[in-house]
Amino acid sequence: MSTLYYQGESKFFVAVDCILIGFDNRELHVLLYRRSFEPLKGSWSLMGGFVREGESVSQAANRVLTDCSGVDNLFMEQVGVYGEITRDLGERVISAAYYALVNMASIDVDTLKAHDAVWVKITELPELIFDHEQMIKDSIAILQRKAATHPIGFNLLPEKFTLPQLQTLYEAIYQAPLDKRNFRKKINSMNILEKLEEKDKSSSKRGAFYYTFNKEKYDDLLNKGVCFSL
Repeated sequence: MSTLYYQGESKFFVAVDCILIGFDNRELHVLLYRRSFEPLKGSWSLMGGFVREGESVSQAANRVLTDCSGVDNLFMEQVGVYGEITRDLGERVISAAYYALVNMASIDVDTLKAHDAVWVKITELPELIFDHEQMIKDSIAILQRKAATHPIGFNLLPEKFTLPQLQTLYEAIYQAPLDKRNFRKKINSMNILEKLEEKDKSSSKRGAFYYTFNKEKYDDLLNKGVCFSL
């Protein structure tokens, strides 16, 4: 195959930056780490890396996410491509950003320590390198739109959860209070939750029943043309 067409064209670095989002203590968090190399060594950064020979961009993002979290097959979607000429102080780097959702408790503390990584509230972000703050803002905007029509929020919760925990999660996603009665009416009308004979009594003597998300029922709704809506 002739390569003459490509001769003389400029070559750039292609990278991925990963916005790993978790939920804890009524707020969304994002995983950050202190950059260990120049330029801007010691500054706060998203997890990322360059696309390697023989892997696609999405494979590179999945590799970075698995490496920094220790969890396989996270929910992941592309946020966008960031390519301002001066965005990286080292070289011309075009970056594809991906956001992923994870139950924070599923990430081992030793894994975080190995990367010098910490969870930070999205409402208390430190100064970040390059355009990483914009990547986070864009990710949250996509998450808010997606959560209204797809049950992706359940990726942020443990396997069993209470309805107050579920409502608190969606209030954190939308960054706004939700009417308790309307929220429960909507979520119960879709019949995608399984009620367990077990209660969380950490916040009251009466306690709140635990539920689990039933993906089979959700898939059945999709097949019938019924959409998730919150």
